Amino acid sequence: METGRKITQLKNNINDLSANKLSIQVSLNGLSFCILDTYNQSITYFSKIDFEKRLNPENLLECLQSEFDEKAELQKSFSSVQIIYNTDLSVFVPQALFDEDHLANYLKFNTRILKNDFITHDPVPANDSVCVYIPFVNVNNYLVERFGTVEYRHYSSLLVEGLLSREKNVDQKRIYVNVQASSLEIVVIDQNSLLLYNTFEYQTREDFIYYILFTAEQLELNPETIPVILMGHIDEDDEYYKMVYRYIRHVDILHPKTAYDIDARYSNEILKEYVVLNSF
Repeated sequence: METGRKITQLKNNINDLSANKLSIQVSLNGLSFCILDTYNQSITYFSKIDFEKRLNPENLLECLQSEFDEKAELQKSFSSVQIIYNTDLSVFVPQALFDEDHLANYLKFNTRILKNDFITHDPVPANDSVCVYIPFVNVNNYLVERFGTVEYRHYSSLLVEGLLSREKNVDQKRIYVNVQASSLEIVVIDQNSLLLYNTFEYQTREDFIYYILFTAEQLELNPETIPVILMGHIDEDDEYYKMVYRYIRHVDILHPKTAYDIDARYSNEILKEYVVLNSF
């Protein structure tokens, strides 16, 4: 995996001899924690918290601190700590057009930027692009203070890289829909090239199918012929799957494969977390 941005301070609680790597997914809608035992190549812990309502960054940090204070598994030593920022404050920029001195300009059309916002970026070599985004500085500061060294990337960078790698030998356009509790990411790929990435909030089945059909229409893709692959928190018995199946002829569900052994207590949940599995 391409490493992300790294923060290091003099006080360092990272233990290079530890077998454990920690991946933390952070959003205003929830948190997740995953531990990989690198000696045995096994997922030994996974925990996911969905908040009842969208939090602000201050309350998010309080929840994160509580998890570390209360969960014994998170008090182990780790050889690395990675943060995955799952936010809608991001945009892909072609590498040829990217200028690190103009990060705010790339985001200003998509979101309101505050004067003290910290803007950073991930290289996405599989797409010859850069993902520009705003992480939560308070979360970064807390985890750096706790561990000394952390790496961080944006959720969309990992998602797009993983799907492009999967599509290396595919010679047709496809729509991927990554389903989360209250949002979905739509990724359109054509012969290992990214045509579109977008994220939407949804509340109903009608919202859900509208965004998929709207995307297809904008790219002039025929619902009768375009393959749509659903992934994440969805299965064949889900009402959202049935709604998509009503309007799209070729629908499939992606069941991620992993080289890691997974503790049976976590297998049902972690196999729906494509990005987490690709974060180590």
